[in-house]
Amino acid sequence: MSSDFKMSRVTSASLLVALGIIYGDIGTSPLYALSAVLDKKAVTTELLYGGISCIFWTLIFQTTVKYILLTLKADNQGEGGVFSLYALVRRYSKKLILPTILGATTLLADGIITPPISVASAIEGLNMVKGLENVIVPGNTLTVTIVIVILSGLFFFQRFGTQIIGRVLGPIMAVWFLMMLVVGFGNILACPTILAALNPYWAYNLLVHYPNGFWLLGAVFLCTTGAEALYSDLGHCGIKNIRITWIYVKISLMAGYLGQGACLLRAGRTSIDGINPFFEMMPHWFLLPSILLATAATIIASQALISGSFTLISEAMNMNFWPRVTVRQPTDIKGQIYIPSVNNILWVGCILMILYFRNSEHMQAAYGFSITVAMLMTTYLLSFFMLYKLKWNKFFVVAILILFFTVEGSFFIANSAKIKERWMFLFFELFIFLTMYVWYYARKINNGLMKFVDLGKFIPMLNQMSMDDNIPKFCTHLIYLTKANSRNQVEEKVIKSIFSKKPKRADVYWFVHINRTEEPYTMTYDVSELADDKVIKVNINLGFRINPKTEIYFKNIVKELVANKELNLHIRPDGSSIYNTEPDFKFVIIEKFLSIENEFAIREDLLLKTYFYLKGLGLSDEKAFGLDKSDVVVEQTPLIYQPMQQVLLTRISEGSSVRINHDAL
Repeated sequence: MSSDFKMSRVTSASLLVALGIIYGDIGTSPLYALSAVLDKKAVTTELLYGGISCIFWTLIFQTTVKYILLTLKADNQGEGGVFSLYALVRRYSKKLILPTILGATTLLADGIITPPISVASAIEGLNMVKGLENVIVPGNTLTVTIVIVILSGLFFFQRFGTQIIGRVLGPIMAVWFLMMLVVGFGNILACPTILAALNPYWAYNLLVHYPNGFWLLGAVFLCTTGAEALYSDLGHCGIKNIRITWIYVKISLMAGYLGQGACLLRAGRTSIDGINPFFEMMPHWFLLPSILLATAATIIASQALISGSFTLISEAMNMNFWPRVTVRQPTDIKGQIYIPSVNNILWVGCILMILYFRNSEHMQAAYGFSITVAMLMTTYLLSFFMLYKLKWNKFFVVAILILFFTVEGSFFIANSAKIKERWMFLFFELFIFLTMYVWYYARKINNGLMKFVDLGKFIPMLNQMSMDDNIPKFCTHLIYLTKANSRNQVEEKVIKSIFSKKPKRADVYWFVHINRTEEPYTMTYDVSELADDKVIKVNINLGFRINPKTEIYFKNIVKELVANKELNLHIRPDGSSIYNTEPDFKFVIIEKFLSIENEFAIREDLLLKTYFYLKGLGLSDEKAFGLDKSDVVVEQTPLIYQPMQQVLLTRISEGSSVRINHDAL
């Protein structure tokens, strides 16, 4: 199933794809959400009805209203997600960088806890199978090992692509939701009084009158943790398919929650110690198949988060929020990518989580905090979209902002109370946040130091040098990558590279600018001839979801210009010969290094030193821009940001004695 399968029409196939791609996380929440609400408490009518009522109204306000009705409107050429939303609204405020970084950070952090908690919840259900009660015990070595093996297998197979998994995502999730609907509805018929839990009174009563009821919101929130995926995967499924399938998913989810409550009422349970209410409501003969289906559904949920993390980091790199790292395309399916470094980070994070927490019950305490932050950041960015893009009334937008900040703020406070049980998790989030923060702001400092010059002033010199046979020819086509947006400008360092020290004589000078657009899949270019067949500027416009392959793009552009007999390139030599049919292209990349002349303030010192350290760990510029090493020349130039103001050296008269420390020489 294509990961970029964009559907403007609604068909049975498109609906099935939507079920498989985006509902894994929120679809498996019935495995642990109600259980977390009731955990270690006396199961009373007040608690049971109140918990289910809170879950129902959370799905109404947080998922249906905010994401299905409002957030999906923020459609960036068919794409969604925090970076797509940022691309839509960044021009309207300079204060959107930190919310975007926080939102992306917490979404990535969600990727190391959703897989272990989901898979562990399913595997622990085997504890209820007769004969396995003393074998599969939550937290024991065997259970943890099984979870680790499943997760490790999932991460291992990412390198081969997920098209095989993709073909069965939809059908499995369709069966999963159908199972919840049928089994839940059967339990509701046996105890219809549970439907009273839909009354908002019970939610109010739990939060206001039940002892410490407000703090149960941390557990209630687990029912909607996958809501962000509805927006992040907008481009994969289409808004109509998401909205239609949500009706079926919402009914199935509530049947699952109400069914669990009905089962507990019928059984007269006063405690859920030792049982999972989800598997408790299953017919005995269907228990093992339901556990196997739950395991498959949790693997799908994990796969969706892993694939989403790859996409998120790819967008972050293209929008200058993340260092350049290796990105591979394991299959011929457009949009399906594999990032080895991210895969390894997530795998290690997931394994550490299951080893640290041991079972799903302990992980429930750590779950939810990150995603509440992501939702708060989405709400903030969304308010700019509603105000400036949709042009809604300012007071109406403020009212919406207050409503969701109140709801999500309450969830955030309740989840923050659990922070003492998730300290290890914070280090992962801090690492992601600092990486994005440093990379963005250090690049901003770096770009701010660039000096641009008018290329037109140097065209006579370029023409003269090109025809000067006293200078050895460097190449036929000399290509510089430039950050200059303007048609007539280029960086000063590029001019110095051409003329200084050993002048670079060429027949044609090309200046190529990669322009990142706010649309996701733009692939266009334009050509400007600044000097007849001598100095040519090329702008290549790429969407923020396109990984650059600059050399391939450039060579195709030249071929097209030759084929169209433009710029007279078709009648002039290109450097090929009877011994080598390839044109003589040479790309020049100018890399900066941190000069020892700098005398930094503390913030800039930390930012730039960390930036260059991260840059050394990431991809080289030639790999990042998709250039063949054999066609590339890399030059080094110092970055001088804050030069030393005073050099305290004192000249002494000749003949004065100076004691020399020979050990220091």
